[in-house]
Amino acid sequence: MIKTSLEIRGQKAVEAQLRRLSGREAAQAHSDAMNDTGYQARRVLIKELKQVFDRPTPFIYNSPKFIPATPDRLSIAVLPTMDARNLPSKGGKVGVDPQHVLQAQAFGGRRADKRSEVALRRAGILPPGMQTAIPHEPYPGSDDGKGNIRGPFMAQLISYLQASGEQGYRQNMKAKAKAKIEDRTTFSHIKTRKELKTIRGRVYFVSKGLTGGSSLAPGIWAKTGTHGAEVKPVLMFVRRATYVQRIDLDRVVERADLQSYLDRRIRYRIRKVAGE
Repeated sequence: MIKTSLEIRGQKAVEAQLRRLSGREAAQAHSDAMNDTGYQARRVLIKELKQVFDRPTPFIYNSPKFIPATPDRLSIAVLPTMDARNLPSKGGKVGVDPQHVLQAQAFGGRRADKRSEVALRRAGILPPGMQTAIPHEPYPGSDDGKGNIRGPFMAQLISYLQASGEQGYRQNMKAKAKAKIEDRTTFSHIKTRKELKTIRGRVYFVSKGLTGGSSLAPGIWAKTGTHGAEVKPVLMFVRRATYVQRIDLDRVVERADLQSYLDRRIRYRIRKVAGE
């Protein structure tokens, strides 16, 4: 789990003040000071995420939250989560945990599969040892402008390719719904009297590359136009990438001097409770 924590130290300067406080009052002062520091740590980490990543989504840079201290539990933890209760659980995007997204960035190595990749691999579409990537020129309407596939677009794609293992609105697409997306029509050319088949919508199909006898790179493609002559990439299949470490939480804490910040807030909170 990606997280950072702080401990209280250097309390000799306030021992006299502490003796004037009840145990509960002292615990409350410590709790308040640690939560002040938790907010500060969150601000620092958000700033770091915005600087380290290229066009990060709000889902990523707003994910750091902190589990607050209480008088009965004098500890805090700052970690990526979208849970509204500040608990370390999944949230935000359905089935996506910010911890998994940032894991490879914090420690290096390979990133975990996305939920969509698990579904595509389970359906036999995504080959073993490969993950997905957006093409250099994203398919129209597929990306969010930050280098990511839009959730509704991906859900439709998986449903269209019969790769969904869910029920309800995420279930595999029926023939009628697929026909609506494809919007196929057939007409005859007036002069040549040849029958022309046109895709006015789009038809998604999978290419396995040269090993599968296709001249197209491995991935999911879309075709449209007369006889499906217009072909564009939608989602490419690439070898698993290995990431180098980009986030060092210990370095972030050290650079922000959070320990000194905590010490100052402890002194402030104790003086406030003591009425000074």
